[in-house]
Amino acid sequence: MPGLRADYVIVGAGSAGCVLANRLTEDPGTQVILIEAGGRDWHPYIHVPAGYMKLLQHPTLTWGFKADKASGLDGREIPYPRGKVLGGSSSINGMIYIRSQPEDYDHWSQLGNRGWSSEEVFPFFRKSERWEGPADAVHAQDGPQFTSRTRDQPALCEAAIRAGTELGWEYREDLNDLPHGLGDHVGWVQQTRGGRLRASTARTYLRPAMARPNLQVVTGALVHRVVLDGTRAVGVEFARGGTVQRADAAAEVILSAGAIGSPHILQLSGVGDPDHLARIGVPVRHALRGVGRNFQDHFLVRVQAEVKDIATLNERSRGLRFAGEVFKYVATGRGMLTYAASLIAASVKVLEESATPDVQALFASASYAPGTQRVLDSKPGMTSGLWQMRPESRGSVLARTADPQDQPAINPNYLAEDRDRRSIVAGMRKVRDWFRAPALQRYLVAETLPGPEVQTDDEFLAYARQTGTTVFHASCSCRMGQDPMAVVDDQLRVHGLQGLRVIDASVMPAVTSTNTNAPTIMIAEKGAVLVRAAARLARAA
Repeated sequence: MPGLRADYVIVGAGSAGCVLANRLTEDPGTQVILIEAGGRDWHPYIHVPAGYMKLLQHPTLTWGFKADKASGLDGREIPYPRGKVLGGSSSINGMIYIRSQPEDYDHWSQLGNRGWSSEEVFPFFRKSERWEGPADAVHAQDGPQFTSRTRDQPALCEAAIRAGTELGWEYREDLNDLPHGLGDHVGWVQQTRGGRLRASTARTYLRPAMARPNLQVVTGALVHRVVLDGTRAVGVEFARGGTVQRADAAAEVILSAGAIGSPHILQLSGVGDPDHLARIGVPVRHALRGVGRNFQDHFLVRVQAEVKDIATLNERSRGLRFAGEVFKYVATGRGMLTYAASLIAASVKVLEESATPDVQALFASASYAPGTQRVLDSKPGMTSGLWQMRPESRGSVLARTADPQDQPAINPNYLAEDRDRRSIVAGMRKVRDWFRAPALQRYLVAETLPGPEVQTDDEFLAYARQTGTTVFHASCSCRMGQDPMAVVDDQLRVHGLQGLRVIDASVMPAVTSTNTNAPTIMIAEKGAVLVRAAARLARAA
C-alpha cells in the first residue's frame, strides 16, 4: 500500500476516531485515511450487549494492558482493558450513556478553555444522538449514535430506586437531563444500544462513512510515530503486514488513539518531556513536558450482598433459565442479554465540602465471584460499584522503551490524595445505608463484600486497595489548557506544532464525573467542527 496520502490522517478508530472519519468525509472533496491497530468488529460478542463481560480481557480485541504495580493497589498489577478493534473501547464497554454533570464542563471553561462550557458543548451531545424516544430539548433523533432507555426493569432494581428515595435521593426520569446545582439523585441509565444490538461508534458512525469513496480505512496497522517536518506534522509511519509504511497528510494528522495510545505515540515521535525521552532513547523533536502526565481514571470499589425472595441475574444466567433468556433475546430483542453494565445509577454527596454529588454508585441485580473478571456468583445477590466522581490523584502514561510494541507504563496513581481516600470510604458507608433502607432491607441476607467485619476507615481503605479496579475511564493524559503542562489548546491543536491535533478522551482537563464514552463522542463532534473551520480559514487565506 505505497504512497498513501490524504488531507487528514486519523490514528485510532475508536469512540472519537470513528466520529471524525464520518464528519470529515461528509465533504466529498475531503480525503481521509483512518488507521486502526486492531481488526474488523466481526466478533458476535461485540454486538450482543451483554457480551461485554466476555470482551474486557479478550486476547485479540483488547490491547492486553495492565496498570503498574505502583498504582496504589498494594502492588497489584490490574488488567486495564482498552479496545483494539474498529470502534475501540465503544465496542467492548458496558454501554452506559451518561453525559455527566454540567458543572464538569463549566470547570473546563473556567480553566481557560474557551468554548467548552456546559452551554457550549450541549449542542454536540444532541448532534450525535439518535434517541429512541421523541425528540425534545434534551434528546435528538437525527444523529448517528443510537441511544436507548433500559427496556426491562428488574424488580430488585426498582426496589433499589425506592430505597434511594427513602434516603432522600431525588428520582430523575432522565439522567441526561441534569440542571445545575442538582443534589443527590438516582435513576435508570441509558445505553448506547440500537434495537437489540450494541451501538458502537464503528456501527453508528464508521459503517455509513465506509461507503464513501473519500474514506480509506486501514486495519491491523500499528502506528510507530508522527512524521514531523520541522514543527509541522506531515504524516505517520506505521507497520502493517510485516512492512513499515507511511501515510502523508496534506492538512492535518489527528491522534485519536485514546488516553493510552495518543500520549504514547507522541512520546515515540519525540514529543514530550525531554528527560523522559532521553531515558528511553528517543531524540527530542519538540519539548512538551505534559505529554502523558495528568492522567486520570475513576477507581471502582464494589459493595455486595446476598439477597433472598427476589429474582436476580445470578440464577437467570444458568441452565434452562439462561436458555430461556437466549430465546427471549433472539425472538424479541429483550431480556438480560440487552443489559448494560448497570441499569441504574445514583449520584450522591458524601463529603461535606463538596458542592455537588461526589460519588457515583451503579447498581446491578447480580453479584460477582471473587476476582477481577466479571463472573456471576452462584447465590442470588446485588452489587453496587462506586467511584469518586472527581479524583484529585494524577498519574501518568509513559513509554518504557522506544519500541512501539512495548506497552507504556500505565499508572493511574489511585488514592494518592486524601480527599480521594475519604470519598471512597464514605461512599462505601453510604452504599451500606442504601442496602439497609427499607425497600432493600426486606431482601437482604448479609453483606458479602467488604463484609460486616469491616468497620473502621482503615479497614475500608485496605479493602479498597486489595480489591478495587478501574472503571475504564482513562483520560486527561494530553490535557487541554494554556499552562506549561497542557498538551493541546482549546482548539485541540498540539502546543508548538502545526498540523497536529489530539481529539479523544486524553484532552479532558479533568475527568468527567460519570462515564466517559458520551463525553468522548461529544469531544469528537466538536473537534470535527474545529477541524473543518480551520480548513475553511486556510482556503480563504
